[in-house]
Amino acid sequence: MLDELGTEIACGRIAPGTVLRLEELQETYGASRTVAREVVRALEVMRLTSSKRRVGITVRDAGEWNHYDPQLIRWQLDGDHRAAALRMLMELRWAVEPSAARFAALRATPEERGKLRALATRLRTTAKDKDLETFLDHDIAFHHVVLGASGNPMFRQLSEVVAEVLTGRTEHGLMPAEPQPEAVALHVAVASAIDTGDADTAERAMRDIMVQARDEVAEQFE
Repeated sequence: MLDELGTEIACGRIAPGTVLRLEELQETYGASRTVAREVVRALEVMRLTSSKRRVGITVRDAGEWNHYDPQLIRWQLDGDHRAAALRMLMELRWAVEPSAARFAALRATPEERGKLRALATRLRTTAKDKDLETFLDHDIAFHHVVLGASGNPMFRQLSEVVAEVLTGRTEHGLMPAEPQPEAVALHVAVASAIDTGDADTAERAMRDIMVQARDEVAEQFE
C-alpha cells in the first residue's frame, strides 16, 4: 500500500492539494484502519502529506517533500518522470562527490584508504568478469567510503541517496551492458589519489566519473 500510494504521489498522478480520506484509502487498498494509519504516518514523515482534523490528508506541494529520502527517490525513479529525477540526482552528485573526494584525500584514515584500494581492485575484477550485480555492490560501497572519508557528516548522509541512484540506473537498464573500462580506471584513479593525498587529482577524477555517468544517462533518453 505504501509503495503504490507513495509512487502515485511521487509521480504526480495524485496532484498536490488532493485531499485523501482514511476510509477511502482503506477501501481502495483493502487495508485495515491500523495499516492505513501507518502508511499515512510514513508519508507524513517524508513530508508528502499533512493531516488536519476536519480537513483530511492533504498531498503537499513537491517543494515541501523530503527529497533526500531514499524511498521517495526509489518511487521517483520508478515513475513516469524518471529522466527529470535522474537529472536532479546527477546534479546533486556533481555538486557533492568531487568535493568529497578532495576532502577524503586530505582527511581519510589509513583504514579508509585501505578500503578504497581494496574496492578499486574488486571493481576491476568484477568488471572483467562482467558480474554487474557484484560490481554494483562494490560501486555503492566505494562511493559510501569516499563520502564518509571526507570527514563531513552531511556528505556521509548522502550515501543512501547515491546508492539509490546507482541501484535505480542498474534496475532500469540505464547502465552500460557491462562496466566500461574508462569508468573502472577513473575509480582506480580516485582511490589512488586519495591514498596518496593528492586532492586535486581525486577531485578531478571523481568529476570525470560524474561526467561519464551524466553522458551515459543522457544517451538513454535521446
